[in-house]
Amino acid sequence: MHSKEEKLEAFSRLLDIMDTLREKCPWNAAQTFESIRPLTEEEVYELSDSIIEGNREATAKEIGDLLYHMVFYARIGEEEGAFDIADSINRVCDKMVFRHPHVFGPGAGKETSAKEIADTWELVKAKEKDGNKRVMDGIPRTMPALLKALSMQEKARGCGFDWEKKEDVWDKVREEYEEVAEADEAHLEEEFGDLLFAVINAARLYGVDPETALNRSSEKFRRRFTWLEEQTIRKGRSLRDLTLPEMDAIWDEAKSLGM
Repeated sequence: MHSKEEKLEAFSRLLDIMDTLREKCPWNAAQTFESIRPLTEEEVYELSDSIIEGNREATAKEIGDLLYHMVFYARIGEEEGAFDIADSINRVCDKMVFRHPHVFGPGAGKETSAKEIADTWELVKAKEKDGNKRVMDGIPRTMPALLKALSMQEKARGCGFDWEKKEDVWDKVREEYEEVAEADEAHLEEEFGDLLFAVINAARLYGVDPETALNRSSEKFRRRFTWLEEQTIRKGRSLRDLTLPEMDAIWDEAKSLGM
């Protein structure tokens, strides 16, 4: 591993490269906050993929790619006279010091459990100067729905609003399922949303990341459906020509092969 001096040197090198590219590369010089944003979203998902796959080499690469984007935004901010990278770093440092009074405050050294910290996290954040006025204000409205639901549930938990026992959540899941089954067309979407929200809540309570779980199930479906498609093509047939029982038989074959 690298020393602190080597880490600082590497970060300084990145800043120098950004300055050079911004001044001498036409493409880099033409970019704006708005033009880079979609690329940043892509980088975040690539980092997420590498973490889920457990590929540490790829994770190191993707962290670098994402860090490059952060430096890019800061350079543009500096050109506008709005802020620079030091402002961004100092703000997050100040925020982390404030949010960890058990480490940096008067109570430093006092034994505190991870659960105690998590249970009061949102209440500590609410005391920040220039912080969000309401607990849910920090959740972007454009955030993917599954992640948004999970984030809202975590923030509510940080204020003490959560199930006392994780097993109790199943009554809520069953209740929402029954409401979907009984819903008329005008309320079906709303009831499906409530059911999905409850299932995500259950996953959270049982320590399962619903995004990871759904992604893995989706990839499993991809593997099995691709097998179904390939086996059909090998027989010189089209999927549209197969009956549902024929499809099910090939699907069960894929399952038996561990796909």
